[in-house]
Amino acid sequence: MLCRLPLVLGLFLALTPPGQADGGDPAASVNGCVQCHAAEQSGFGAAHAFAPDNCVACHAGNPSSSTEAGAHDGLIAFPGNLATAGRACGDCHSDRVRGVAGNLMQTGHGIVQKTRAVLGDESGAARQANFQSLGNSVADSMLRKQCASCHLGQPKRNHALDVTRDRGGGCLACHINDYPDDAHPALTTRVEDGRCFGCHSRSGRISLSYAGLAETVPPANAGERPELRLADGRPVERLPPDVHNLAGMSCVDCHTSVGLMADAGDASHQRQAVDIACSDCHGNDGPRISMRDWPPGLAGMKKHVPFAANADTRFLATEKHGTPLWNIELRDDGAWLHAKNTGHVLRIPVPPPGRHARDHSHERLSCAACHSQWAPQCYGCHMAFDPGGEQWDHIDKSLTPGRWTDRFWHADNVPPALGVNDNNEIEPFVPGMIMTVAHPAWDTARFVRRFAPLSPHTTGNSRSCESCHRSSKALGLGTGDIVSDGDGFSFTPRHVLLQDGLPADAWTNADNALGGATPVPGQRPFNASEMKAILDADIDANIPAVD
Repeated sequence: MLCRLPLVLGLFLALTPPGQADGGDPAASVNGCVQCHAAEQSGFGAAHAFAPDNCVACHAGNPSSSTEAGAHDGLIAFPGNLATAGRACGDCHSDRVRGVAGNLMQTGHGIVQKTRAVLGDESGAARQANFQSLGNSVADSMLRKQCASCHLGQPKRNHALDVTRDRGGGCLACHINDYPDDAHPALTTRVEDGRCFGCHSRSGRISLSYAGLAETVPPANAGERPELRLADGRPVERLPPDVHNLAGMSCVDCHTSVGLMADAGDASHQRQAVDIACSDCHGNDGPRISMRDWPPGLAGMKKHVPFAANADTRFLATEKHGTPLWNIELRDDGAWLHAKNTGHVLRIPVPPPGRHARDHSHERLSCAACHSQWAPQCYGCHMAFDPGGEQWDHIDKSLTPGRWTDRFWHADNVPPALGVNDNNEIEPFVPGMIMTVAHPAWDTARFVRRFAPLSPHTTGNSRSCESCHRSSKALGLGTGDIVSDGDGFSFTPRHVLLQDGLPADAWTNADNALGGATPVPGQRPFNASEMKAILDADIDANIPAVD
């Protein structure tokens, strides 16, 4: 109840017109909003049961006015927008509002930092790189018009949902699933996958991949139509979805509130802010926290535990931040996940020890290195700036001079290249940028090739031994024919060579003399000796695939 005291006081002051506290007209304190918005008094969940008669608590305005213009004076139509979330949500959720303000989904820190670095723009200190600091350099212009639509600080403008196009909205971006015609939208902790799709179906295309959809190259003939298109027109094909999706799990069944809403600090990539890891659930027989030891800042989650629990009940917790995994029940026969949105109860499989031996040769492999069935990969992006055009600026929120255009010529949705991350682990890498950028401020167009690590979210049976140990693609050389000749190996690419001398889909060459650039120091493709060792591995023992 303590968190409600400031709100209750605020409601009293807001609902009491001048003179009322001194014995003014009692009728003037009536919530006049409901005279026009009676239907919106229903629809609230239990956590916001105080709200039906207290519209001003979130929406401000003047409830004592008898005119529409007067009642709407100072009205906040979308209180969850980050510009007003502190006032509307902060009395009870101040830690969340503060955390989201510094979260990568708001700041875009990594996107801004890497784009500036790649395009030769060193504007300001690296830690100050964010969407809120964008200027008008070439890199910042691209970010303003091509990238900044997805950050949570973008205001929501329509009382409706569009799964494919929705972006921004602050707290509302995740915590409203429906806008009914006859009730107030319900604010809820039941975050459905559609709330992630608008932003995360682009770039790494995680939302698409998880559901078994892969973006493809637009038809060469304008008269042709692909079999499947998203609502925004992008052509897609069906591929195997993630096994967690097939089991009926939602994004939030794995991704914790800490990973999604905490201040990311100096993290420069989303993967650094992610709280969960495969090993936190699979094969983890070490409960780390009891209900009585729950972190104070997460105490509100206790009420969501979907099974009988007391102060001594123990829970698994994330290795990274110690976040209690409150939807996982530890029973005598193993760990069971209670799906947060559907309520389904799923047994968490334990990796068979004999088939996950993690022997010396494979101890550096991440789970995704073997268990990602495929990953989205696009090549040949061309971006150009037309100063005579006009385009929406997502920071200024208006049409401004200058227009960026982009197109790509090829997409692969196949097992990706592997490489070494900054923790010396082997994991999937995909093209972050293989593109040409043209701008009138430059004498010539710039060619950029960068690969980046990706957790594809296409988990399934492991890839075959051959798909790594006999594959030029897995080695980062691109598609082609590779032949080991004892002392070394030869490679013949299938794609044409681009400006930097590498094939269109490659990350590096056989002796690492070309390519190899990544956004983060320490990340790299395999070197020549590692490639040779991988190719020379004896896989004739017919090791079975891992289930």
